[in-house]
Amino acid sequence: MTEKVLLVDDEMDFLSIMSERMQTRGMAVSTAASAREAIQLTEAESFDAIILDLQMPEMNGLEALKVLKAKKPELQVILLTGHATIENGIEAMKLGAMDLMEKPADLKILAEKIKKARARKMILVEKQSEEKIKHIIGGKGW
Repeated sequence: MTEKVLLVDDEMDFLSIMSERMQTRGMAVSTAASAREAIQLTEAESFDAIILDLQMPEMNGLEALKVLKAKKPELQVILLTGHATIENGIEAMKLGAMDLMEKPADLKILAEKIKKARARKMILVEKQSEEKIKHIIGGKGW
């Protein structure tokens, strides 16, 4: 089954090239040129993984990660950066990022991480469904 990915970066050339390369690997790729656009897309659609640039104007990747995880905790976010620091990596993991990779990202490694993200999301969604069912059954007194 095809992985559904949202690629978020303010550099249009990067978005174009990466989305094309990911599509040739069989992924369904949507793009967003800002964190705000990405947040809107995640409210309307479901994605297996979100590849999010750390350094963007208006709202950076860490701020966007906070908003995304608050709205949908099951989202699997992989941050990309050309300016990785240990502090950024630690902060990203604390906020719920799945991983932090340096640009230029090795597409083979990124593709593997996306597959893992999809599997993790499926497990989380299944657990959420089980909790909802337990809550419904528990509330009915059957």
